[in-house]
Amino acid sequence: MSTLSISPAFTAPSSIRVTRPSVRLTRRGRIVVFLAALALLLLAALFLGSVAVGSESAGQPEPTEIVMVGTGDTLWGIAAEINTDGDVRSTMAEIERLNALDSVALSAGQKLRVPVSDD
Repeated sequence: MSTLSISPAFTAPSSIRVTRPSVRLTRRGRIVVFLAALALLLLAALFLGSVAVGSESAGQPEPTEIVMVGTGDTLWGIAAEINTDGDVRSTMAEIERLNALDSVALSAGQKLRVPVSDD
């Protein structure tokens, strides 16, 4: 039977030299390098992300008119009055989009921009 033993101390052969890097960063140096890299990354994102997406010519504005909401008026009722094709829900959605409404709740005296009907 044979025995194998491992020596805890490793000695490098004399022909191999272990060299340390010439630049050592302290903790503060690592933070500075990290923040500089982060700033460069944010600047690159700012300049690359700020590209305008548009056309050379101006678009045509949608034809709209202003309607004053009366007491008891609902968005459904207003959409039904101006709707010509029978699809009241799409007209309601268009009114909500034109006025950036969060809900269909209206108050008396409120002014709404509505699409012009094609009568």
